[in-house]
Amino acid sequence: MALTKYRLGDLIELCETTNEGLSFGADDVRGVNNQKKLMPTKADIHGRDLAKFQIVHPGEFVFNHRTSRNGSKFSIAYNDDEKPVICTEDYVVFKVKEEAKHDILADWLYMFFNRTEFDRYVITNSWGSSTEFYNWEDLCAVELNLPFLPIQQKYVDIYSAMVANQQSYDRGLADLKLVCDGYIEDLRRQMPCEKIGPYIKSRNIRNINKSNGRVVGLSTKKEFREAQSRVNRDELGNYKIVEADEFAFVPTTDTWKVLAFALNKYSHAVVVSPIYEVFAVNRTAIFPEYLAIWLSRKEFDRYARFNSWGSARENFSFEEMCNVEIPIPDIKIQKSIAEIFAVYNERKSINERLKAQIKDICPILIKGSLEEGK
Repeated sequence: MALTKYRLGDLIELCETTNEGLSFGADDVRGVNNQKKLMPTKADIHGRDLAKFQIVHPGEFVFNHRTSRNGSKFSIAYNDDEKPVICTEDYVVFKVKEEAKHDILADWLYMFFNRTEFDRYVITNSWGSSTEFYNWEDLCAVELNLPFLPIQQKYVDIYSAMVANQQSYDRGLADLKLVCDGYIEDLRRQMPCEKIGPYIKSRNIRNINKSNGRVVGLSTKKEFREAQSRVNRDELGNYKIVEADEFAFVPTTDTWKVLAFALNKYSHAVVVSPIYEVFAVNRTAIFPEYLAIWLSRKEFDRYARFNSWGSARENFSFEEMCNVEIPIPDIKIQKSIAEIFAVYNERKSINERLKAQIKDICPILIKGSLEEGK
């Protein structure tokens, strides 16, 4: 056996089918992210002429030729679903030529694209001044060595099996999320809500002797994160201490459009910026993880934004936090709900690791197929 060298442009062709009959609507619009996936668009398509949008049929590829400010990655995706979607006319849609299907599998080609090596190649070969582009002609100029089709199929099957396993896990995760959300909604409808003010207490303990160097920041994912490098770790005396099971939140809401908060689930205290608000919960009345569930909801982010005040900057104060109303059932029920959500979050974490493994396996499978094809 031997590898055969090809120019990619000899194996692929443009697809230029537009949505002129308006067979597809706003719900069918997809964008392409730098994780090589199609996703519901984040763009405002109100007033856009969807007749000009391009149709991406199953088995076709689509990419964004703008590479600037994209995390040094190439945004390209493969429609491996069973139904077509539409994308902006600014994107490039293509497929494997019919006569080239005995030379290359579309799934193998997607694995070829889905590698950091290819990202680096694209970024290096992008051109422009204020905005850099990697165009159709650039993609066509790519040269690659191909093993015979049966070898490609062997490694595609490995990849497909991993994807199928992850998608099955994903569906189970969605079902569990539905149960969790349903439980919370039922509780909200069945019980009167109470202000949490009587059950929380503001904390303002400073790291005066600088004995605690575990400085952390807050993310919009509602969790602590590594502090920014600009933090002067020699000047932590004014920072606030957050003990285990205590909360911290950023009162400014106009920057991220969400309330960034975290519950300290570590077994030790951490320190946070003096601008943060810190509070503790009366654990005999409210289980901390239960309160964290409510503060993590999108509905609460909207509530916090609506109840923020200020001119140059909008703030959601501790006093406003005291006015938040939630149902407060028996502490045993709260713990049960928190345990269900803990299971969901753990499975969500596992699912993210599965996705990362699938992406990481692509260069290994491509390399394996090329070595076996020599």
